[in-house]
Amino acid sequence: MALLSFERKYRIRGGTLIGGDMFDFWVGPFYVGFFGVTTAFFAALGTALIFYGASLGDTWNPWLISINPPDIAYGLSLAPMREGGIWQLVTICAIGAFCSWALREVEICRKLGIGLHVPIAFGVAIFAYVSLVVIRPFLLGAWGHGFPYGIFSHLDWVSNVGYQYLNFHYNPAHMIAVTFFFTTTMALALHGSLVLAAANPGPGKEVRQPEHEDTFFRDFIGYSVGTLGIHRVGLFLALQAGIWSAICIVISGPFWDKGWPEWWDGWRNLPIWQ
Repeated sequence: MALLSFERKYRIRGGTLIGGDMFDFWVGPFYVGFFGVTTAFFAALGTALIFYGASLGDTWNPWLISINPPDIAYGLSLAPMREGGIWQLVTICAIGAFCSWALREVEICRKLGIGLHVPIAFGVAIFAYVSLVVIRPFLLGAWGHGFPYGIFSHLDWVSNVGYQYLNFHYNPAHMIAVTFFFTTTMALALHGSLVLAAANPGPGKEVRQPEHEDTFFRDFIGYSVGTLGIHRVGLFLALQAGIWSAICIVISGPFWDKGWPEWWDGWRNLPIWQ
């Protein structure tokens, strides 16, 4: 009920970036806005293109359907629809939908009078996607270096790119990204379990306060970052995971075209070993 009473304060005019009052309304619990409309448009068009591409193939098995990028020979030019043009249009629609969703988040933040942390964080996820289908293919000179839109075909692409550099796990940026992914999971698990432990102390017992939570980690690891600090740490870890995952693929090819194990040979050539 507290949330329902708050909605009267939240559902007010203003905060829009484009369109003014024209799209400033809700459908049920969902705020629409101009960018809600563009999100729906790009998402619907992209989905329709995927179904169209699937209809040109030889299967409707959802595991095997694949919308492939153009052949490397097309370079950075537009390809015919049946030879990768569908992939190019789906990519445009995906970027349009993701950016529209982020800008819709901005409008909601402006209405609530809160910071823009959520759309900025989502922007990092968008950057990771764009690095795969736009930045890296552009640097390599062909849209064909993007990954296909399909379940098995996407997994095959990941595997092939990994073998292309002998062993992708030797990519130092990949190591950093994986470390941040695992650390994010650990931090979220520690934080979530601590909150649940404090909120569920046992039958007949009072709910514990943040002081109890801080004391647990001071006793456990010698330091507690605090209730606000843990969310800052979690956001930092999650954003770093996305940023370094984008970096690890962008540098593979445009800036390093050998096997990644060879990169570590540089340590052997340092003067200290001679």
